[in-house]
Amino acid sequence: MADLTAILNGPWDFPKFDPPEEQLRLAMEDAGLEPPDEIFLDGKIHRFNNGNKKDKSGWYVAFADKIPAGRFGDWRLDLNVPWTADVGRDLDYEEVAARKRHIEIAREIRDKELAKLHDGVAQAVERIWENGTPATTEHPYLKKKGIQPHGMRVSGDGALMIPVHSPEGDLRSIQYIHPQGKKLFHTGGEVGGNVCVLGDLDDSPVFVAEGFATAASIREATGKPVVIAFSAHNMVEATGFVRERNGTRTDIVVVGDNDESGVGQKAAKAACDKYGARMIIPPEEGDANDFAQRGGDLKRLLAPPLDGWLVPVREFAKQPAPITWLIKGWLPSGALMMVHGPSGCGKTFLVLHWSMLIASSDTMLQWEGAKIRNGTVIYLAGEGHHGLRSRVAAWLKYYEVNPDVVDLHVSASGCDLNTPEGWLKVKSHIDAIGTKPVLIVVDTLHRFLHGDENSAQDAKVMIDACAGLQQEYGCSVLLVHHTGVSEEAQHRARGSSAWKAALDMESSVVMNKDKESLQIICRKMKDAEEPQPTWARLMKGIALPGWYDEDGEQVTSAVIVRGTDPGDSGEKGEKLSDIQRIAMSSFRLAAETRGMVRDGRFAGVEAEAWRAEFYKAHVSDSVNAKKVAFQRVRKSLLEKRLIRTDDDDPNIYFPEGVDANIDEAIFVQKLTCASPFDD
Repeated sequence: MADLTAILNGPWDFPKFDPPEEQLRLAMEDAGLEPPDEIFLDGKIHRFNNGNKKDKSGWYVAFADKIPAGRFGDWRLDLNVPWTADVGRDLDYEEVAARKRHIEIAREIRDKELAKLHDGVAQAVERIWENGTPATTEHPYLKKKGIQPHGMRVSGDGALMIPVHSPEGDLRSIQYIHPQGKKLFHTGGEVGGNVCVLGDLDDSPVFVAEGFATAASIREATGKPVVIAFSAHNMVEATGFVRERNGTRTDIVVVGDNDESGVGQKAAKAACDKYGARMIIPPEEGDANDFAQRGGDLKRLLAPPLDGWLVPVREFAKQPAPITWLIKGWLPSGALMMVHGPSGCGKTFLVLHWSMLIASSDTMLQWEGAKIRNGTVIYLAGEGHHGLRSRVAAWLKYYEVNPDVVDLHVSASGCDLNTPEGWLKVKSHIDAIGTKPVLIVVDTLHRFLHGDENSAQDAKVMIDACAGLQQEYGCSVLLVHHTGVSEEAQHRARGSSAWKAALDMESSVVMNKDKESLQIICRKMKDAEEPQPTWARLMKGIALPGWYDEDGEQVTSAVIVRGTDPGDSGEKGEKLSDIQRIAMSSFRLAAETRGMVRDGRFAGVEAEAWRAEFYKAHVSDSVNAKKVAFQRVRKSLLEKRLIRTDDDDPNIYFPEGVDANIDEAIFVQKLTCASPFDD
């Protein structure tokens, strides 16, 4: 037989455990209670004196069979603790189930006993309230706080009595405020979820406050109803009581205490966030009564002057401020916008391109030669995050932009933006960045909408959520959406007509049959002239250094570049090859951004500038291949008479053909930001 002494380096003592009664006693002491002299594990509720209290506010319920378990607590302290005895080993499945069953039965027994206690207390406080005398302004506490009685009563020992009512209006407890200011609730009374109401709750707004003095001060300053929550911990339930009773249209104002610990502020914010209420916190430490006592204008604090929502006609008729733009002519500032198109049309490529242009501080980047206002962009991406990563990486590579100068932030997932939880999630994360965005993109609308996009009501809630972000940050919100399925619905947004009615700008993206050319058509520009349709091209095959798929093959993506009408194929209707289209597109980009202007006229673009744009657009990684391709395509375009060289310098290039003069005027416009048709 094995020598366990040798194996264990000495004699082995079996682990020892206290009896379950003693373990329960120690658990009570650890929770700050003074346990009874005897403890019984009989499945019945037992009450005991906790410390020097005369009443038996302590209680426990425990079972001895199988795994000893139960609950204990103190009604006065609102303490409720589940308990399980330590048996020195892991419990098996049946024992875990038995333990859970015992704890649940103990909870049910405790709740029944507590309900009996509450009902008994309710009968007692009813008699105490009826026997009380009406309070007057001479009561020491009322004099100290400078408030009216508001129907409160005084007990036989001189305490001011504040009734605690259930949501149904039944008296469940009393708060006693003694002349010195000490506050106590009637022992065993039901307080959680219950309130006291000053005034008529059918009036509006309805205020919610922690204590009686605060509520009385609010009532006297405003004449409006006030609900007393009695504690910061009950603020959420008290606010919920008002919202459930009065519905969504009632204006609820939660007036929290300005606590040094922050407890009052947090409780007020939690109530407002959950039930859509307004929050007011006194500017200095203390509550609203303290603010008024120090000479503060409580009425002004609670009902601040309106912000000019109604404007007199003499002001309304004045010349408005000039329209401001994120991208002049295309994306207005402070606007609700939408870009839509069928799946696979390139709308996300376009919106991402616009977003990167705005977020980048590189002034060499342009869109149609338009002025761009730079700033922080929030891109709420609800789908295709891997693809979006590669598109961003491709854009940075192609346009040679350092990511450190791009102030764009992408969400890790979608959320229901038109719910309080989703809206606050977006707001809190934006606030954490520390700068206000100029643009928030929602891609796609479907991924961020809780509800039915065909429902006018659900659409309105989402539109209101977007308007809330616009108001909060003074920014534009751009929704990316799909079009309908039928052929006639390809040029309008899918879903309710409420979307279009609310938009300040609406554009659609139409993919050409070549699967590369995109036509961008503005369908609505509320406060300005609609820009002419324009073309962009999806430059594919951008290799991403260091990006490989699971088979070790190079990952590529695409970016938006300036495009031309694919129906424009030269003077004689000749089709351009892919490499010729790339060359012409890069020629135009070079002419628009790096061309020369003399005496107000286009003076050509140098070959080196054209070559640089061509190299960026060419899909090959070989410099030599790009060099050969450029030489060949340049020659072919000269032969087609789509470009020409300067008479004196063969390294300077101009457009050629019937539209050459128009092209040159456009180049001058892009280079000087002046209209090409000015006199």
